[in-house]
Amino acid sequence: MALLKGAGQIGTSPARAADLLDTVKSAGVLKVGIEGTYPPFNYRGTDGQLDGYDVDVAKAVAQRLGVKAQFVTTEWSGIIGGLVAGKFDVIVNQVAITDERKKSLDFSQPYTYSAAQLIQRKDDKREFNSLDALKGHKLGVSLGSNYDKMAKAVPGIDVRTYPGAPEYLRDLAANRIDAALNDRLMLAYLIKTSNLPLRPGAVLEGANQSVGIPFRKGNPKFAKAIDDALTQMKQDGTLTKIAQKWFGEDVSKPAK
Repeated sequence: MALLKGAGQIGTSPARAADLLDTVKSAGVLKVGIEGTYPPFNYRGTDGQLDGYDVDVAKAVAQRLGVKAQFVTTEWSGIIGGLVAGKFDVIVNQVAITDERKKSLDFSQPYTYSAAQLIQRKDDKREFNSLDALKGHKLGVSLGSNYDKMAKAVPGIDVRTYPGAPEYLRDLAANRIDAALNDRLMLAYLIKTSNLPLRPGAVLEGANQSVGIPFRKGNPKFAKAIDDALTQMKQDGTLTKIAQKWFGEDVSKPAK
């Protein structure tokens, strides 16, 4: 949605909202909406500080805009609404670029490429190889996520929605749901670092996704600045370095 224009007038010319780039530079900070509970993308470390792939990306983008990143933690279910309401300037939280979202928001170029993957319990001998195979079963997803819409598009699945990944992963481990659906890049890290008895399931065919940085419409200078920053980060190897740090592979390029 566009920024609200001012109601006041000078002469016959209506006041116009400043481009977001001017606002950000004037403030000296880029306000970034983020969950803070979604490892390895964003989470709080043992020192209580935010860390993760998206945190590193956001800091690098802000640096190239000449400002500092200021993080605002928000549950996923309310993060898009928070952006529209102006609680932060951008979201850097693995937001998939979809036609539906592009109706109300603008997006940067993609900075991550991934796919949807199922999660199952280690002791579950069943193999769900597609969403169709989950008809009649309980599937956990984050409320309002791309995976929420993906699952609900298949009739017959008992879709259970949660505020975020920690809640549905606990329910999956406790056998209250049969599977969960999330980003394939999250799974390896989650299984490696958690004590939950989970395993990666099938990568869903045709469920590839491009992830970008969303912001409110009506900010052409900001849009160019964000894209320029990401282009520089791809060209100078910054994005590749950050991706290798967290995933051991370059997720800033489409899989071959």
